[in-house]
Amino acid sequence: MPTAEPSGSISAEAAAPADPAVERPVRPVRSVAERARSVGDAALGVLRTQFTRWDSRRYWLRLLPVVLLLTALTRLPSFFQPIWNPDEGFLATQARMLAAGGVMYETVVDRKPPLAPLLYQGAFALFGDKSLWPLRVLAVLAVAATALLVASIARRRWGNRAGATAAVLCVLASVGLNPEDAQAANFEIFMLPFTAAAMWCADRGRWTSAGIAVAGAFLVKQTGGAVLIPVLFLLWRGTPRGGARHRALLTVLAGFAVPLVATGLLLGVRQSLFWTVTGSGSYASFTGSELHVLGRGLVNTLIFTVGCLGLVIPLVTVVRRKLAHRSVLTPDLWVWLAASGLAVVTGFHFFGHYYLQLLPPLALLGAGALQLLAVDWLRLAVTCSAVTATVFVGWAANTTHPGVEHSQRLAKAVQTRTEPGDRVLFWGMHPEHYWLADRPPASRYLTAGLLTNFSGGRDGPTVGERYGMDGSWPTLLAELRADPPRVIVDDSRGQPYEPARMPRLKRILAGEYERMAVVSGAVVYVRTDAEDRTDAEGRSDAEDRSEGRTEGRADPAGRADREEPREPADRPEPAESGPAAPR
Repeated sequence: MPTAEPSGSISAEAAAPADPAVERPVRPVRSVAERARSVGDAALGVLRTQFTRWDSRRYWLRLLPVVLLLTALTRLPSFFQPIWNPDEGFLATQARMLAAGGVMYETVVDRKPPLAPLLYQGAFALFGDKSLWPLRVLAVLAVAATALLVASIARRRWGNRAGATAAVLCVLASVGLNPEDAQAANFEIFMLPFTAAAMWCADRGRWTSAGIAVAGAFLVKQTGGAVLIPVLFLLWRGTPRGGARHRALLTVLAGFAVPLVATGLLLGVRQSLFWTVTGSGSYASFTGSELHVLGRGLVNTLIFTVGCLGLVIPLVTVVRRKLAHRSVLTPDLWVWLAASGLAVVTGFHFFGHYYLQLLPPLALLGAGALQLLAVDWLRLAVTCSAVTATVFVGWAANTTHPGVEHSQRLAKAVQTRTEPGDRVLFWGMHPEHYWLADRPPASRYLTAGLLTNFSGGRDGPTVGERYGMDGSWPTLLAELRADPPRVIVDDSRGQPYEPARMPRLKRILAGEYERMAVVSGAVVYVRTDAEDRTDAEGRSDAEDRSEGRTEGRADPAGRADREEPREPADRPEPAESGPAAPR
């Protein structure tokens, strides 16, 4: 019976002598010097890796404070203006309505995705809603984050100098617009980091993150979704054919779709689709306002070009000299620029802040072009950008938005005739009136644009009650009947949406309100059953009415605002049938 082999013993096979017919490879004997050299090379490789990591860390530690400081300096004027444009007023008023219990896309509506008003609401919850300075700080961080992401893309492709160049020129060009477009904490400013992050992730093959970033850009503003085009282009160019490409495509689309679907389920799919996609058809048409819109487009294109001269000059030079090597100015950058240009054109409005979407791809193309030129061109580009940025910052620091004083006067006039809880209606295109007056809106429609199709400042013939959004007028009338506003301010000042051209609003003003004053051309109406009040200076409504006639003669619209005989009171209009606004 065989016994077990003792532990540690040598088996018979191992103990058998080697067969001389079988040759075994002879392992070379390494000298001590060779072994030492091998160990040294390994240690040097480790040190080199650690040095590279530290060098990268040191690079960003040096660039980060420069970008933050430069962004803060170029946006410093934004902190000295209470409000820059109606977008800020719209977002601030929406944030207050949400904080008071409003529901997005039901009692708080706009043709925009929900992320920006929710951001405003969060900032107001933390720091109060009396000032926009928290949002201005967030705008500084958004621009800085965009510049750093652009720098990371440029550094990965062309080196350290290109990264720093792209970041600095991106920040300097970000203020190269009319101050009310460049300095405002608006949709485009908070959209930019998401668009840059989408391309940063796609450049590294992180397709899920790229799709999520595209969704974030879309949830700030619909046109932010245009960055999906260059992301898919990078995927097509950088992923092998077959299963790998299909998996990457599904990953991007899933990353893009999941946040949108989750938002729709949270806020209501039908409401979300209506207010962000299907309900914006009239907004994208400029019938009857062609010259007005094209003139604005030409002016803002010229202003943006001047603000980006430090990027445009080297790029044009490289293209003209045919130095645009595909290894540097790669097709994906041109596709990104073209997609951003398409987003600017969409809707045919050409507002100045729309052009900000061009900034990240243009900064990368400019930095890449400087890699193909002599160092002197870099000095020229930085100097040119610094000079133009200084001019635009100086413009912002020494200007006051023309509508701010008017809004403040209207806000004061309303405050003196109402209590903090009284609902008011400003009939106009400036929702900042509500925020400055600190009075709740009497309707979910914060501007006359949604009710009359006077969208984006157009002055064509397609303005009136019948051109408003479906169901908007029945909803407005129901809101006014359920809780009539104490004060209605007609701020149309001769525009095509004035109450004289809106029969239903005209009947309400004639039958239930009394004209009390004219403030900077805007007519203040107070309900006839409301008690008389005096303002903070002790003047009565009658005195304000007298003053209003004097102010009316200086109306910038050129009309002599004077007291007119009241029209006979019409009976209140019965409730209309028809589809109501999405709820």
